Amino acid sequence: MIYTHRMSRAKKKGALGLVLGLFAGVLLTLAVTGAPFVRYAKADVQSVHSAEVKTDLTSVTENSRNWQLLLINEEHPLAMDYVPPSLTAIDTSHSVDSRIAADLQEMLADGAAQGLNMYVTSSYRSYERQTELFNEGMQTRMDSGLTPLESYQATKSSVALPGASEHQAGLAVDIIAAAYPELDERQGDTPEQQWLMAHCQEYGFILRYPKGTQSITGITYEPWHYRYVGKEAAQEITEQGITLEEYLQ
Repeated sequence: MIYTHRMSRAKKKGALGLVLGLFAGVLLTLAVTGAPFVRYAKADVQSVHSAEVKTDLTSVTENSRNWQLLLINEEHPLAMDYVPPSLTAIDTSHSVDSRIAADLQEMLADGAAQGLNMYVTSSYRSYERQTELFNEGMQTRMDSGLTPLESYQATKSSVALPGASEHQAGLAVDIIAAAYPELDERQGDTPEQQWLMAHCQEYGFILRYPKGTQSITGITYEPWHYRYVGKEAAQEITEQGITLEEYLQ
């Protein structure tokens, strides 16, 4: 089943609306509805305004050869209103960019044929949903006693900032082992993840946040997060043992 969306033609610049430099303070406020949202203090900080944050959105909309290599991170955010050109449902709860659906389904089917039991736990995710997840992460850390700034820094190392998530592009999936449905480092020790790490490049995927690469990617080790980059790039990245950031330098 395929869902189509219209791309906004107005802007090709990000709208994170977040402070990406040094922080003087971070305020987590509850809206009237009770839903949390993040606001950032401006005093003595280096702010990045939405009009100044460039993205690689052009490569998605105008260069069909490079769409799979779109770099999405804190320095290269997507626009708030960005959605993939089309989405394909891979099950009753998850959708991905239609261009990666066949390779993803083949990878999962081949894994199942090997006797592995794994499933997608997260796929396409809207900007709004990413904001909710980020705020939930901040709130949890603040409840544990961290300051707002400490909570912000801790959260963004494991939860991408709104606009900086590959899930918004529909190019990433989180896959977990049915026998161990936890999102922690031990997930990487499961037979399912061991098989995926050894074979995902054959289907055009890479383990996006390998162990020991946080200084490059900005995200801690996630042995469940797989990003589609195309078969050629996936093979080269895997053979060289590098990250997408390094590959695109």
